[in-house]
Amino acid sequence: MTGTQRLPRLRSLGLAAVGALVVLGIAAGPAAAHAGVTASDPRALAENVTLSFTSEAESDSAGIAELRVVLPKGIAPDAVALKDAPEGWKLTATPDGYSIGGTALATGTDAEYSITVRQLPDEKALVFKTLETYGDGKVSRWIEVPTNGEKVDNPAPVLELKAAAPGAKAIAPSPSPTLSPTPSSNAVPSEQPSTAAPSAPDAAANTATTNAKAAGSSTGAGAVLGVVAAVLVLAAAGAFWWLRRGRSQA
Repeated sequence: MTGTQRLPRLRSLGLAAVGALVVLGIAAGPAAAHAGVTASDPRALAENVTLSFTSEAESDSAGIAELRVVLPKGIAPDAVALKDAPEGWKLTATPDGYSIGGTALATGTDAEYSITVRQLPDEKALVFKTLETYGDGKVSRWIEVPTNGEKVDNPAPVLELKAAAPGAKAIAPSPSPTLSPTPSSNAVPSEQPSTAAPSAPDAAANTATTNAKAAGSSTGAGAVLGVVAAVLVLAAAGAFWWLRRGRSQA
């Protein structure tokens, strides 16, 4: 085979190799996406630290709408405050961390935000397991923790910490809010009639009132009967006098 014949063949092999690399790159694209975290002061027991998170978009059809993060041990949900986020996004505390989200970002746009942590715990590394929810409902789970240097398909964001500064101490945690219900001053009183027996003084008063009423009724009846009797006597006397007078005139 002459040199002139080899050139087209080499060109074909070169184009094929380039095409294969492009295909591999496209296939590896989604797998290359990840969620990461950095800190303004990555030291154990550091206070008022800003943590910046980046969740790379991996969907070709929808944008990221919400991120759900599980906080590592030593960081309470009430020790976190939102510092910066996409416009309209809000942070809401959850029992084991927080969620942040709002209107879905444009397709292909990475979700970037930052929070302020009151104090980092005394640990060597912090893991922030993250769930990404897209506008179409798709969920990406960045929750795997690499061990012994092994690679994983969906690694969780991990923040490596340096040793604490000399003299650094853990600050007291904020008091937990009470969960006991507070009595309401607007409670509607019961309108059921009372069935309790009256006290002794009340019973005596009721008895005296009843007797007085009975006595009053008897007195009134006696007076009426006396008036009727007097009228009958007067009428009888008048009739007797009229009869005697008639006889004497005859």
